[in-house]
Amino acid sequence: MEQATRLVLIRHGETAWNRATRIQGHTDIPLSPLGLAQAERLAEALADEPLAAIYASDLSRARQTADALARVHELPVRLDAGLRERAFGRFEGLSWDEIAQDFPEDAARWRRREPDFAVGGGESLNSFSARCLDAARRAAAAHPGASIALVAHGGVLDCLYRAATRVALAAPRSWQLGNATINRLLATTEGFTLVGWNDDRHLAGLTADDVAA
Repeated sequence: MEQATRLVLIRHGETAWNRATRIQGHTDIPLSPLGLAQAERLAEALADEPLAAIYASDLSRARQTADALARVHELPVRLDAGLRERAFGRFEGLSWDEIAQDFPEDAARWRRREPDFAVGGGESLNSFSARCLDAARRAAAAHPGASIALVAHGGVLDCLYRAATRVALAAPRSWQLGNATINRLLATTEGFTLVGWNDDRHLAGLTADDVAA
């Protein structure tokens, strides 16, 4: 009988661009002081999780979040560029309002979630989803019956949620993708199954005002 792999999915901690609602994509932005504190809280919350491996996007914000977890578990972080955020091309570095003002037609197609639409220099939803789901499947297949952590980005977690719940890429999002929250799926050769989502209890009471800049 096939053994399912238990996936602990984690979006990186907060960055300054998250707070400013700027599109990050492949732009390598580190964690803010609050994001670093969130990563430490996350690591504490998962200290007793029987992790066999920790995988992470190779972008700094995911690596830093994974490093906190790796220190607690005394495991190496396995970097996988397949877990990177979607590439947003010329949108990167711009806020949502700036995108709407500077590229109104592209912004409309982006907000409609057209699966084949790719802004200049970026990825379409279809190609992005195929990339990150393949990375998750490869990691899961390497650890049948075990628990592993995947530390990635909001877009990656969104694709995995949709795959587990059979929600189309073009459908509006109605679920949360909080920074440094804990999300759980099961993975088998048949696909992904949702177990739990957006657990943020370990972040209770933690705000930017509590963290020295």
